[in-house]
Amino acid sequence: MMTEPRTRIMALDIGSKRTGVALSDETRLFASPLKTVEASNLKSWVLEIKNLVEEHQVAEVLVGLPLNQFGEEGKDAENIRKYIAALQEALPLPILEWDERFTTVQAERTLLEADVSRKGRKSDRSASSLYHSTRILG
Repeated sequence: MMTEPRTRIMALDIGSKRTGVALSDETRLFASPLKTVEASNLKSWVLEIKNLVEEHQVAEVLVGLPLNQFGEEGKDAENIRKYIAALQEALPLPILEWDERFTTVQAERTLLEADVSRKGRKSDRSASSLYHSTRILG
């Protein structure tokens, strides 16, 4: 029995308490929020992400890396690198980093133009950032 090739991209917006997860469609043209992951420790977080990757046949994982205006990493980026390292160890697929400074600005602008409420903007930011990132990655 042949399995379908993996084509979807999953984007992770890792915060201090929660991770926003967004998922592209098979064509990588559209993205939408999937869920918010709230895990108590790194091990359970990795397990939840791994389960989502398998369930949705994900080919690549994009992780937003918060850099400062000069493109340098701060404390938040250092913390996110721990999550990236754990994913690289647990998943046999590319874990890509992207500089989320500009995609976040684009995402906010897109959501404002669409007149999305402040509450809705927060939940859709990962999906919109994923959309802009997939446009960049081609």
